[in-house]
Amino acid sequence: MSAYDTYTSPLATRNASPEMLRLWSARHKFNTWRRIWLAVAEAQHELGLPVTKEQVEDLRAVVNRPGGITDEEMKAAEKYERELRHDVMAHVHALGDSCPKAKGIIHLGMTSQDVVCNADIIVLNQANDLVNTKISGVISRLSSFGDRHRAMPTLGFTHYQPAQPVTVGRRACGWAYDLA
Repeated sequence: MSAYDTYTSPLATRNASPEMLRLWSARHKFNTWRRIWLAVAEAQHELGLPVTKEQVEDLRAVVNRPGGITDEEMKAAEKYERELRHDVMAHVHALGDSCPKAKGIIHLGMTSQDVVCNADIIVLNQANDLVNTKISGVISRLSSFGDRHRAMPTLGFTHYQPAQPVTVGRRACGWAYDLA
């Protein structure tokens, strides 16, 4: 695992799961950019734009290889970014170095935001799916917990004030409902 495989922040090590760190990592972001460039090139080829099947296949071979973008390609993009002072163009050049036949059609007709914003939406949806999966697990555990403690009495609260007795099981059902 390299530094490109995880999201870094002062709070990440305390509060984020390994899965969420991976989703927000540089490698995942740039692999997502590459999948967008591939999808656009495939569509452009299908529509008859000047994108050849050979260029699409060259791009596909690099984008779909196991692990995606390599550490060497990440370092090349960092070098390009220092020179070009533009993150998206740096990755266009680095990807073009890895698939020279497709170099001229990567990012063809696109703006930087076509790549960045669409990748962000994809990652946000993936993060949302992960959160929903984890919440489903918590709800399931609360259900089991509530069932085990359905008869255990505890003090109820309303408006942060002590109220009539309820059960721990009823409380757990409320917590699960709040999450749902």
